[in-house]
Amino acid sequence: MMRRLKIGFCLLIVLGSMTMNSAMAQGKTKYKCMVQMTNYMGEGAYIVVSLIDSKGAYVKTLYVMGSDKKWYPNLKSWHKAYSKKPDNISAVTGASAASGDRSVSVIDIEDAKVNAGYKLRFETSVEDQKYHEKDVEIPLTTESLAAKTDGTGYIRYVRFSPNK
Repeated sequence: MMRRLKIGFCLLIVLGSMTMNSAMAQGKTKYKCMVQMTNYMGEGAYIVVSLIDSKGAYVKTLYVMGSDKKWYPNLKSWHKAYSKKPDNISAVTGASAASGDRSVSVIDIEDAKVNAGYKLRFETSVEDQKYHEKDVEIPLTTESLAAKTDGTGYIRYVRFSPNK
């Protein structure tokens, strides 16, 4: 019995090591993403963080704040692109952000995309209010990931920091 436990424990260590090595081989860095909302009247904002290529085209969904799928069509640009190329976003979905709230999420960013012409787009929508396709758009550079970026709609600002 004790021998089986030792073998099982060793297998867990090996599998865990393989998973960590696989993640490191993919070259991803986890960043804490802090979003400070403005004070606005209305329901919680739905926010999508998307990776955008150098030509302005949608590449990938990095995070969704708001889990009720019936509101996703209100995030017009993202929903249009996402509908053409849907992927499982359940692992990158959290609560919507209310007026004045501060929300912190962890976002995986591929190292190869940094300083390579990509952008991060924060698209926002609030029920029965104005939609902001580019509430925040950040060039995906080392400098931008270290700076605070102001929003133009429901987001006051966004700030990133490496997740250690």
